[in-house]
This record gives sequence, structure tokens and C-alpha cells, in this order.
Amino acid sequence: MATGQNGSQGSAASSAGSSSSAAPVKREHFASRIGFILVAAGCAIGLGNVWRFPYITGEYGGGAFVLLYLIFLVILGLPVMVMEFAVGRASQKSCAQAFDILEPKRRFHWFSWWGYIGCMILMMFYTTVAGWMVAYIPKMASGMFDGASAETTGAAFSAMLASPGEVIAWMLVAVFIGFIICAMGLQKGVERITKWMMAILFVAMIALCIRAMTLPGAGEGIAFYLVPDFSRMFAGGWATFGEAVYAAMGQAFFSLSLGIAAMEIFGSKVDRERSLTGEAINVTALNTLVAILAGLIIFPACFAYGITPDSGPSLVFATLPVVFGQMPLGNVWGALFFVFMSFAALSTVIAVFENLISFSMDKWGMSRLRAVIFNGILVIVLSLPCALGFNVWSDIVVPGIGDIQTLEDFIVSNNMLPLGSLVFVLFCTCRYGWGWDKFLAEADAGKGVKFPAKTRLWVKYGIPVLIIIIFVMGYAPKVTAWLGLA
Repeated sequence: MATGQNGSQGSAASSAGSSSSAAPVKREHFASRIGFILVAAGCAIGLGNVWRFPYITGEYGGGAFVLLYLIFLVILGLPVMVMEFAVGRASQKSCAQAFDILEPKRRFHWFSWWGYIGCMILMMFYTTVAGWMVAYIPKMASGMFDGASAETTGAAFSAMLASPGEVIAWMLVAVFIGFIICAMGLQKGVERITKWMMAILFVAMIALCIRAMTLPGAGEGIAFYLVPDFSRMFAGGWATFGEAVYAAMGQAFFSLSLGIAAMEIFGSKVDRERSLTGEAINVTALNTLVAILAGLIIFPACFAYGITPDSGPSLVFATLPVVFGQMPLGNVWGALFFVFMSFAALSTVIAVFENLISFSMDKWGMSRLRAVIFNGILVIVLSLPCALGFNVWSDIVVPGIGDIQTLEDFIVSNNMLPLGSLVFVLFCTCRYGWGWDKFLAEADAGKGVKFPAKTRLWVKYGIPVLIIIIFVMGYAPKVTAWLGLA
């Protein structure tokens, strides 16, 4: 389905150009609806889908936890995503000018920098992690982990991190891939390449799922992962249930990359043929599908070989290489797994780079090439502390938080995402911002699922309460550590 600006969108873009001192730059739009959905989904699909979601699902009752997760997706994640899309589509600008256009009284104009700063900090550590994924494709393919123990795979990962040259080199590879694709343009680069990456990602995941689920003893892992077990959810009484609820709420919220205008930018590049609620459902469904499929790879494989799955980077770089090392043709399957992981990481990198580039084009009237060069240099320089934080600067540790990478992740995940999402909610529901009626009209424009108007009170008051809970609970263990109570 071809897309393009309609009359109202064109006038919005014109007013943006007249209100800005920078020279107006012709706005690119997605060539197809599927391109928009896959690029937005690629932004949402991240490494947390692989190394966190399956683990906490198994820990808190399998299918019972998935049910909780889906509930919070519907009542928390989806509405905020629709709001980001609506702000983007109504303004036809990135967050650099969106609030200037939609709210002339200038109460929210300060927020224009929030998205750029949040996306930049995200890339300061995500490019390094994406580089790790790309680095492990040739490592796995070479067979270096065949028959290896967890100690061997863990030592190999630690050795890579201890080498500043290797970490920086692979970080640069991830950065160059992202910015080269973005330099090709929205349609010819970001949209076209991401469509192929997402297609290969799903093919790789399905192949890995089939292989994992056909291993001897895989059924036990599948049952542990997906069969509802409320006894695990209530293993420690209501306290454990509370932990499960918070974990489901946090996963539903953080997995969608909301709050730093990473989704807003894609809304600014589509027309009004389809309602935004329906498009948000499609993006969320793809994101959830990847998370569930990841578990169908990890748990059957780990249970088949008697290896306990853990959470975080150790799962990907220490545990799973052991599993693949015991499989027939494990080097092939392991390399395919890291192809999938690399595409999951790089799709996020490309999407967020596009946000940084679009901001620069809207804010300062840069050409795409100038914006690519400017942001490329900035990302490389700002990514160095994270890359060096595992070796040269490994002695830099923030009390209660951790190393440089953990600090940068904490700034984005525990601060900018929830607080930014809160601002989007207030902007779309408060009379001092854009307002509920204007938001609803934009969200419902076009064919497809309409945003439920009767949820106004929940969206205006209930969602902010949940976001504040997420924010406060994210600080609880940090404050406990700072006070010496941990």
C-alpha cells in the first residue's frame, strides 16, 4: 500500500517549515504499510526479548506469566505506543518539532530534546552489545565452542571484553552498518533492508525452534516454559505474585521502547489510511511473537542437554554456546542463532539511528548525508566509554548500579523511558497539552481498529499511576543498596 502526505499533513509540515529557522527538508515516507510495521517492530524487538523474557516467564509460572504479560501489554504498552504514533503522524515531524506544531503554548516544547538525548544514550551502549552479537557469528561458525564447557565459553566471552581493540572494532562494525543503511534513505535503505532483515530473522527463529523442539527431552522444557503453573507464581505467597506482576508490567513496558520518541518518528512517516491502534497491535504482536519464539529455542535446547538457563548476557554468551556445542552441526545452528541475534540488535540500531538523523534534519535543516556524518561521529565518540568500560575503565563502578554499560542502561531504562512515556500520556490527555479529543481523532483516522474512547479515565489516571510505580520500583533496589540495607 503506497503512502504519502494528505492535505492536513502537508499543511502541518508547511507550518513546521515556516516556524523553524532551518531550511525545510522534504520529508520521506514509507513506501508500504508492511515497511512501517516491520521497521517499528524492528525498533521494539531487542535483546531483552531473548535474554530476559524467556527466563522470567519460566521463573514465574510459564503460561500464567504470559497471560499477565499480555494483560499489561493491552492496558499499558499499547495505549502509550498509539500516543507516540499519533503525535508523529499529526505533526509529520520528529520530536524535534512535533510539540512545537501540536501545542503552540509552548508548555511541552522542552520535551523535544528528550527523545534525541534518550536515543543517543541508548546507542552509547547498544552499539557495543550489537557488536558482540556480530562478533559471535564467525566464532560460532568456526566451531571454537564444539564440546566446550560453561567455564570455557564464559572465559572466551570475558577474554573478548578484556580486549579494548576487539570490542571497539566490533562496535564500529555495528555503527557503520547502521549508518550506511540509513544514508541510503528511508525507503531504499531503512525500509528495504529492515524488511529483509526481519524476514531472515523470522526464518532463522522458526528453523531454530523446529530444531530445538525436536531434540530428545525438549518436551520437558516446553512444558516448563508455556504450561501455566500458578504454584511457581505463588511459590513465596503474595510476595512472589507481586514480583511476577511487576516483572510482567515492566517487560510489557520496556520491551516496546516507549518514552524516547523512538516510535513517534515512524508515525511521522505514514499517511492516514489506517488507524493507529490497529498498527500498534500489529507491531506489538510481532514483538511478542519474537519473545515467545526465543523461549521455544532456549528452554527445549537447555532442558535437552541438562543445562539450566539463566538471564542476561551470560545466557547468550556462556550458556547457549555450550548447548550448541553439544548438538550435531552445532556450529551451524549456533551461527544461525547469532545471525538472528545480530539482526534483532541491528534492526533496533538502524531504527534508532533513523530517529537521530530525522531529528537533525528537522531541527537544523541538515541534509540526510550531513545528518548521517554528524550523528555517526557523535555516536562513535560517545560509545567509547561503554566499550572501554569492560577493560581500560573497568575500575569505574557506580555504587548500587554497576559499570559504565549498566549505568547507561539504567539512565535510559529506569529514567528516560518511564518519565518520557508519562509526558506523552499527559500531553495526549491533558488540556494543557494536545488534549484527548485531538489525540483520539488522530488515532482513529483511517480504516481499522479504533482507540476505545471509554478508556479516557484509565488512560489519563490509571496509566500514569502504573508508570510511576515502574519508576519508583526501579529505584527501590538502588536506594536499598545506597543506604547499605541490601
